[in-house]
Amino acid sequence: MTELQQAGKFIGAGLATFGLAGAGVGVGLVFAACILGTSRNPSQEKALYRIALVGFALAEAVGIFALMVAFVILNS
Repeated sequence: MTELQQAGKFIGAGLATFGLAGAGVGVGLVFAACILGTSRNPSQEKALYRIALVGFALAEAVGIFALMVAFVILNS
C-alpha cells in the first residue's frame, strides 16, 4: 500500500467520524425538546420521556454506524 493510499484511508476515516458530532447534537436536541415539552405540559412527562428515549436510541445508532464505517475504512 502506498503512502497516498494510506493517507486517503486516514482522511476518509476522519471524515466518517463527523457523524459522531451529529449524533451528539441530535441527543442534545432530543433531550432539550423533552425538557421543554415537560415544562409546558407536566402531565405528559412519561409519554414524552418514552419518546425521548426512542429518539436518543436512533441518534446514538447513527453515531455508532459512523464509527463502524470509520473502522471499516481503516481496516480495509
